[in-house]
Amino acid sequence: MKNTQLTKEGFENLKKELGELTKVKRPYAVERLHKARSMGDLSENSEYTAAKEELAFVEGRIQEIEEILKRVEVVENHNGNNTVEVGTSVTVEVDGKKELFQIVGEFEADPLNKKLSHTSPIGQALVGKKVGDWIEVQVPAGKIKYKIVDIN
Repeated sequence: MKNTQLTKEGFENLKKELGELTKVKRPYAVERLHKARSMGDLSENSEYTAAKEELAFVEGRIQEIEEILKRVEVVENHNGNNTVEVGTSVTVEVDGKKELFQIVGEFEADPLNKKLSHTSPIGQALVGKKVGDWIEVQVPAGKIKYKIVDIN
């Protein structure tokens, strides 16, 4: 199986989330389930069902994060070759306006905060490009042309 690329920040955030899940949320969910179980008839106990679902969700997320961390590749931005890669910030110009994107691993993508996965359409188009390059990306609204202005 292929390694999962994460920035150092993304790696630290996942480790922090795993700690929160195992030390806080799992014990809380187990306690909630225990209390609900003691309320009597489980077939009509909505609190028991909800507590069971919450615990299952927490356990599923713990397993997911543990699998990611087993095969993670932390990518540090040394960018000596001045190309766009995971961990770089890239300033692009589109229709005379500048936008700053950070290229991140797929599990840390947050498009609303301009953190684009290297596997997203725009991320894929940017990876490997240099300052001055133009890229064209097909989006639902049509094609958008970006000019790469700066890479950090």
